[in-house]
Amino acid sequence: MLDATVIKSTGSWYIVRTNDGRIIRARTRGKMRLQIVDTSNPVAVGDLVNIELDANYENTGSITEVKPRNNWIIRKANKLSSKRQILATNLDAAILVASLFAPRTSLGFIDRFILCCQSMHVPAVLFLNKTDLLKDEITKVTEELNRIYKDAEVTILVGSARKNQGLEPLLNFISGKRILLAGHSGVGKSTILNTLFPGVRAKVGSISESHEKGKHTTTFAEMFILDKNTQIIDTPGIRDFGVVDIPDGEIAHYFPEFRAVMSQCRFNNCKHEHEPDCGVLKAVSEGIVPQERYYSYLSILHNEDMYK
Repeated sequence: MLDATVIKSTGSWYIVRTNDGRIIRARTRGKMRLQIVDTSNPVAVGDLVNIELDANYENTGSITEVKPRNNWIIRKANKLSSKRQILATNLDAAILVASLFAPRTSLGFIDRFILCCQSMHVPAVLFLNKTDLLKDEITKVTEELNRIYKDAEVTILVGSARKNQGLEPLLNFISGKRILLAGHSGVGKSTILNTLFPGVRAKVGSISESHEKGKHTTTFAEMFILDKNTQIIDTPGIRDFGVVDIPDGEIAHYFPEFRAVMSQCRFNNCKHEHEPDCGVLKAVSEGIVPQERYYSYLSILHNEDMYK
């Protein structure tokens, strides 16, 4: 029996790296697949596992156990599916790469991602890429993002991977951590990897002009081990981010700016919609809580606008 870390998911097979540096192709056993029936991937990149080597084949084996996870980022892929997808596990932080066009990343998508990070105590960074396309609007856009997320406990960084601008703060943040890199297809995740770490050689895709959606260049989640203490988990482009496993009554607790004023609510079970003497509604009316964040909260609470 060997201890290993899952570094790539390819559907039926997983690539694992043993503690002594060997790379093994491994599959889960049928019994294990039944243990977590409501996720599309019972094993995820970042998992610590036990593997048993096959007797008749070299460098292949079976995953016999997934060890308890410190945290994970999970989403519901779409409204029609009851399955959930684990993007990555055992993270030190997560970076959401966003852009304002080609493709556009909505505030609703950003807020769902931040909410998931908050619920798992995973520090979050929002990196607004393609700022070279904003030209004279960059200062205005940056100020607006900082206003909206001033109290959201998320780090805001801006830059252009294509122009190699503003990447040094991102590199400093990544160093020494295991990071999830996520975002829509086409926002520039692979370009960021190629620019910061040329040896990674991640594929770079083009934008589909008809739909302004990026073509998927990362097919499966994969961990790039950059040094002893730094790993980046690159994920396929995410079109939508459905929130799962957070009861309605707890959603507000993962909006940090809400937590600061919730003690002023008259009712302990206040949903912050129309209740009298609601501290959150009062803070929104006074501009203490940004309206954009409040509207995101309502859309998450009512499971609306998942695809926007």
